[in-house]
Amino acid sequence: MSRIVLTAHGSLGDLYPLIGLAIELRDRGHEIIFATVKDYRSRIEAIGFEYRPMRPDHVRMDDEKMLELMMDLRKGPERVFRDYYLPSIRDMYSDLTAAAEGADLIVAGELIYAARIVSEVMQIPWVLCVLAPLSFFSIYDPLVLPAYEGLDKLRIFGTGANRAVINFAKFISRNWGEPLHQLRRELGLQPIKHPFVGQDKYSTELNLALFSSVLGAPQPDWNSKMLQTGFVFFDGQAELNPKLEQFLAAGEAPIVFTLGSAAVHTAGNFYQQSLEAVRQLNRRAVFLIGKNPPPENLPETVIAIDYVPFSQIFPRASAIVHQGGVGTTGQALRAGKPTIVVPYSHDQPDNALRVERLGTSRTIKRDRYSVSKVVEALTDLNNPKYAIKAAEVGEIVRSEDGVKVACDAIESQLAAISL
Repeated sequence: MSRIVLTAHGSLGDLYPLIGLAIELRDRGHEIIFATVKDYRSRIEAIGFEYRPMRPDHVRMDDEKMLELMMDLRKGPERVFRDYYLPSIRDMYSDLTAAAEGADLIVAGELIYAARIVSEVMQIPWVLCVLAPLSFFSIYDPLVLPAYEGLDKLRIFGTGANRAVINFAKFISRNWGEPLHQLRRELGLQPIKHPFVGQDKYSTELNLALFSSVLGAPQPDWNSKMLQTGFVFFDGQAELNPKLEQFLAAGEAPIVFTLGSAAVHTAGNFYQQSLEAVRQLNRRAVFLIGKNPPPENLPETVIAIDYVPFSQIFPRASAIVHQGGVGTTGQALRAGKPTIVVPYSHDQPDNALRVERLGTSRTIKRDRYSVSKVVEALTDLNNPKYAIKAAEVGEIVRSEDGVKVACDAIESQLAAISL
């Protein structure tokens, strides 16, 4: 039995895949330590894992003002990295060092920038988990930078233009990592150049792409130690609300509207516009609203619920309207349902373009989300081509076993360490 530290930061979309891995690894007999922010302590301990704190944790996941800044299309990514994570790199390093005492392996999400440092200092191998294709910055698989969406049009000019976009990303992020570089210098570690965009962010032992090839296939310039596993799903253990169960059984499959676990705190007029759209179309709908107040004067054809596991509600939908987080996107693809994506920031514009190219989805920009746009897009989704393609993709995603492939690879890495 090995002692494994799993660590993740960010939204539930960042946390849940690591929980999925942790459960399977525990079932295989390994001792699991989970390091994450204090907001998630109760979730971790409820599943039976040993919890260790992981800073930064000075922003609560229900802090609407701060989340609005972090989800901003243009400045959100910079604020997340430059203003939140990197200034706290010493705290993160200290916390992960404590959690990793006596560990055989560290398995870390992308936002754990101290993982590589702890690995080098403590001589503990580590595995990086990559959740979305955007993270790879491949010249062969052009991406959508959230603050510069128009650059994706350069893809028609080939790899040279794509390389220029990646170099541009390196340029604009060149100063973000100075606190990390300073810490490495103080610890006597070799300097690195690009902890966000380049190869320096990867583990030299094993990296896991925890998403399906239907969303992004392996490319020639992916890291040589990368293994694509398929999605790793986990979305909580709650049962369906009896009121919701009754609603679902009472009529045709509804449209499900959700903004995931982060964007839901900055919903704006999303639910009001959505309500008027389904009224005009005379469609049934489920609104997953988090802690937002339900829209006023809901008709009998619409129900608002704070939270339902996507794995339970998405397969019973006729279509899904969501924010494009990779976790929500993966659940929608697995359910085999047509979607409308309303991307906010970070990887969401890139994910939106990818599922649109698949032929399963339409995209509405956040600042253009209106009743007329929603009505138009939902009407277009009635074209059978979307349902047919979504069903085909759903079969592929359901045939994958991301958690098994990933945990097999982790155990192979552990076996190699022990030799």
